[in-house]
Amino acid sequence: MPKIIGKSLHEHRQMTRHKLFTALSTLMAERGFDTITLADIATAAGVGRTAVYNHFSDKESLLLGFITHETEQYALTLERALAGVDDPVEQLRTYIRQQAQLARVFHLAPGPDLRTVLSRSTQARLREHAEIVESILKRILHDGIAVGSFPRQDIEPTVQLVNACLSGRLIPEEPPARERAISAAETFVLRAVGARPVLAA
Repeated sequence: MPKIIGKSLHEHRQMTRHKLFTALSTLMAERGFDTITLADIATAAGVGRTAVYNHFSDKESLLLGFITHETEQYALTLERALAGVDDPVEQLRTYIRQQAQLARVFHLAPGPDLRTVLSRSTQARLREHAEIVESILKRILHDGIAVGSFPRQDIEPTVQLVNACLSGRLIPEEPPARERAISAAETFVLRAVGARPVLAA
């Protein structure tokens, strides 16, 4: 019987899942998802292959579990960042900057686009998770329109366009270049949704 890590079986399972997610994230930063095997993931995580199958039936279910975890954690972080912000324009600025900070390994991995190597059912599940974050942006835009911070507009395509702009950006690591890129994205998105200009004091 494999040695239990953690203080309980539940904690053991949580720690094992975390090790698998970390291993997958690391491997996807190095090469395409299509070239990674469950054996690779088990080795990188320092667990046996049986441990992987105890949690996930195949590679796609592991990816889905990883993205579910990352999305839920990001949504919590985003909600915390927005908690003390009342003005919709400032909420949108916060959303933009949080998106820029997000390291989406599953979007930026080398190799083919994930949409070309995943089954349709998995693609549909991934889409469901994207909607968790989209719902936050929809709320910001709805509230901004209601108080006149943004002009009336079709929110569904606006959300898609804003997220496409932000998720498609490769933000530089060097601080000056990074801040310049984030500021440019912020200015572009605010202009695109018709945010009212900030009046000078």
